[in-house]
Amino acid sequence: MKQLRAIRGMNDLLPTQSPVWQYVESTVSELFARYGYSEIRMPLLEATQLFSRAVGEATDIVEKEMYTFEDKSGDSVTLRPEGTAGAVRAAMQNSLLASPQRLWYFGPMFRYERPQKGRLRQFHQFGVEVFGIEGPDVDAEILIMTARLWKQLGIAEHVTLQLNSLGNSASRAAYREALVSYLSERKEQLDEDSQRRLERNPLRILDSKNPQTQELLVDAPCLLDFLDEESAAHFDSLKSFLDAAGVQYTINPRLVRGLDYYGKTVFEWVTDSLGAQGTVCAGGRYDGLVEQLGGKPTPAVGFGLGVERLVLMLETLEVLPEGLDQPVDAYLVAVGDVQSAALASAEQIRDALPWLRLQTHCGGGSFKSQMKKADKSNADFALIIGEDEAAAGQVTVKFLRAEQPQQTVALADLPALLQG
Repeated sequence: MKQLRAIRGMNDLLPTQSPVWQYVESTVSELFARYGYSEIRMPLLEATQLFSRAVGEATDIVEKEMYTFEDKSGDSVTLRPEGTAGAVRAAMQNSLLASPQRLWYFGPMFRYERPQKGRLRQFHQFGVEVFGIEGPDVDAEILIMTARLWKQLGIAEHVTLQLNSLGNSASRAAYREALVSYLSERKEQLDEDSQRRLERNPLRILDSKNPQTQELLVDAPCLLDFLDEESAAHFDSLKSFLDAAGVQYTINPRLVRGLDYYGKTVFEWVTDSLGAQGTVCAGGRYDGLVEQLGGKPTPAVGFGLGVERLVLMLETLEVLPEGLDQPVDAYLVAVGDVQSAALASAEQIRDALPWLRLQTHCGGGSFKSQMKKADKSNADFALIIGEDEAAAGQVTVKFLRAEQPQQTVALADLPALLQG
């Protein structure tokens, strides 16, 4: 029988890798909590219409990348390709939008595309969504918050913030008309994807990776020249807030993002440490999306942060904290017919030392084989309970990573020895 394997682009996360993920997850979630953001959890499956209406029919995500199928009721459902649409739906459905909300979430997303370094078909994102606050101060807050995250993770020098403003719908329409006019005269020089986008989603041409198309765009109209007065003032205030907070940025007038719901602020945190897949975190303002999905007009801003790319970056730059590869602190070895006493003693030790990661040997074996497993576990010390120790309520401590003589102490005195 052919061996069953994981679906291409949907990877296993192995025990040797999970400590790094746990480190990233705890660091990010604790930071969001410090800024007053609350966690929300949405389902992986949503009605297909949610994404086609929110993300945009003419986007690559909807046209090419969604995992969509009919369920047993004949309804079209989709594995979520991004988190914002689901967060908006959840906030509307559960009446959260009566007051401002600062929300965050974490989980898998799904897109059918060619798997490559830093890009999978099942990938994981942290997302932040803020509803009900229209000023540029909250745009600045989420950027300042991510800047703090890069410092905490030790990668601040390796990421750059790129900023742009898309203006309101009227200014975007005026710019679109000017851009289409400019590119239509040069249509034959555009790559095939850009020619297709010229009819349906011309702003996405600004994002083209084709060198010839990028050359054509050098003399194209500039989006920032078409900003309405309110959007320009919003953008200027955002830059002032970032300047005051010491967050450095560059203006990228071709930054448009790949989703239709964005307006005004858009941004990307990018790095050159990962080759072609350089975007680590990206987002922007989407003030019209709640109304577009049937709710009341509600200002909103947010971002998505790719965990696979962040983990890859931390590993590439070798900035992970020491000790992440040490799953246990102590390994308890039972010698002789003392397994019951060893299990009971292990529970007493866990009660007295709740911080201690203690693994108890199970499955029998000689003292020598158990000590080999204790050493292989990367534990700092072995706790040995033989028949004498069990009878006396004691434990022998053998230090595996330090030049200290082993000691036999009462169970009650173990915390003082280990903590000292």
